[in-house]
Amino acid sequence: MVNGVRRCLARSLVGMGMTLLVATAGGAIALARADEPVLHHVTYTVTAERPVNADIYFRDTDPPSWAEYSHNPYQFSPKVEADVGPGIRWTHHVMLAAPDHWAMVSATSGLSPATPHVHCELAVDGAVVATGNGAKGALCSLRHWWACAPGAEVNAH
Repeated sequence: MVNGVRRCLARSLVGMGMTLLVATAGGAIALARADEPVLHHVTYTVTAERPVNADIYFRDTDPPSWAEYSHNPYQFSPKVEADVGPGIRWTHHVMLAAPDHWAMVSATSGLSPATPHVHCELAVDGAVVATGNGAKGALCSLRHWWACAPGAEVNAH
């Protein structure tokens, strides 16, 4: 009888141990998921009052740190060329964890002598949070990256 009780107790303890192990592992998985950042839907839009082939830089990923970003900003900021003008817009969607730090779109007419009057718009989760305008280029960001060229306007909403 004593041996039967010991076996039953041992099985119960092993069962409880397995339950605790599975619960702990499940909790660790839940904690790992809770630590993942919430991603925000960021929409970049560039237009112009006159047709132009614009050079557009935008942030498509959150850099791991300021140090890594400043070491090679172009790693995190692809460049595209796009025709924009009346009725022709360039729009791009990305997902960022910290758009208040990293969301940015910059557009310029480059070496073109034209003044196309470029406009940009930055929206986060469907809400426009910044706009920019300039005769030859525009910058949209929630963060102040550098001083704007004379005549350029940047508006954080």
